Amino acid sequence: MDTLNTVEIVGYAASLMVAISLMMKDIIWLRWLNFVGCALFVAYGIAINAMPVAVMNGFVGIVNVVHLVRLYRKKSADPVTA
Repeated sequence: MDTLNTVEIVGYAASLMVAISLMMKDIIWLRWLNFVGCALFVAYGIAINAMPVAVMNGFVGIVNVVHLVRLYRKKSADPVTA
């Protein structure tokens, strides 16, 4: 059996993070874990010279950040949950 190289490990870690994120009930945890998975997929896509993978996950990562900012702003503006 061939040993895993660093690039493959990053790819597997990215897949695992995205899969775990989709099991979260808390939307904030989902967004954070999905963002980490996307960031790892960007690194993986660049490492294997797969720009569609890197660009698409970069876009999804930005979407996650936008939603996280909105969630945190809403949370801090609501005196009941803050």
